Amino acid sequence: MTIKEFFLLLISIVSSVAGQYFLKVGATKLGKVTAETAVKLILSIVSIPELLLGLSCYGIGAIAYILLLTRVDLSIAAPSASLIYVFSVMIGYFVFKEAIPITRIFGLGLITCGVVLVIKQQ
Repeated sequence: MTIKEFFLLLISIVSSVAGQYFLKVGATKLGKVTAETAVKLILSIVSIPELLLGLSCYGIGAIAYILLLTRVDLSIAAPSASLIYVFSVMIGYFVFKEAIPITRIFGLGLITCGVVLVIKQQ
């Protein structure tokens, strides 16, 4: 993976993780959706800046990922993008004070090791 390819991957991951963060913040403002409030809350999504920002971040991440796919094999890009899971869990822990069970930590370690093995030059 070249520096340019790595940069595209990094933009895709960072944008997607930022999208996760802003969607969580916006969803918290939105409140819990029930059958009775679904239509009203779904329509109010456009009035919550964090949700719009989160969706925009996802769009930027998707564009970067598409550009990455023009340069590297899917068998490298897709597993590498799974680092989004690792960083999303870290945001959950550090920002939203979510618990991380030991099994999840082990799983995240396996994901990270897998990505290293997939992108390692031969």
